[in-house]
Amino acid sequence: MKELHFYKMQGTGNDFVVVDNRNNTLSLDEIIEHTPQLCDRIFGIGADGFIALNAPVLPDTDYTMIYRNADGSDAGMCGNGARCLARLAWQLGMGTSFTFNVHDAIYKASVNEENGLISICFPDTLQPKRLYIDDLNLLQIYPGTEHLVWQTDLHRLSDEEEITKLGRKIRNHPSVNPPGSNVNFVAINSEKHIHLQTYERGVEGLTQACGTGAIASALATDFLSSPEANEIRNIQVTVKGGILNVKFKRNESTGHYEDIELTGPAAVVYEGTFHL
Repeated sequence: MKELHFYKMQGTGNDFVVVDNRNNTLSLDEIIEHTPQLCDRIFGIGADGFIALNAPVLPDTDYTMIYRNADGSDAGMCGNGARCLARLAWQLGMGTSFTFNVHDAIYKASVNEENGLISICFPDTLQPKRLYIDDLNLLQIYPGTEHLVWQTDLHRLSDEEEITKLGRKIRNHPSVNPPGSNVNFVAINSEKHIHLQTYERGVEGLTQACGTGAIASALATDFLSSPEANEIRNIQVTVKGGILNVKFKRNESTGHYEDIELTGPAAVVYEGTFHL
């Protein structure tokens, strides 16, 4: 029986099982196999996903981030998970700033030791495009993983039964499958403040927060409001688990969003040993 030392971590309530896997304690096949067990909230540790801190495989990087959804599927990038992993790397004495990869995409992370906030810099992202599913007017955007954004009102965000049902319907719609999509329900408070609930693919339900969902929703809000191009914008995103901040600028000549940065807290809840 293999013993696995783990850290239970959370970023704005989005929780993860995280392991220091730089010595290849777990192969990728083993990670995929064991993730549903580890993330099970009754028979396992319980989490929205599993993250491994792997040794670097690309030039000029400090580590590789392996992330799997709670069901073991590949989620692509996870913004809250990336902050948690940077927090762990800092705790392990690796420094306060990192360059890392998720698949072939390169990201940068920095830890503010004074306030504990962690920022992740994302690659440029194409502007959203419209997608109609049944009678819903959605925006489709890819900040490292698949996202759909639907603008609604704050009252509807509190009806979790309704938005869970709608999120499941959209996530499984043939027009976005495979691989499906995360679904974000956004209520705009102002040009600089939005409220968000996210139905996450792989978790198959609402989560306390979604980092890439916060980015997708902030960029979609900017796209709909059409502010001045090349202006640096900072949007506060209120999720059930706390506050996230998304900074970026829109480059009309390239059709990209640039200098994207996600900032928020991340913490170790506890650590322990799990018998696989």
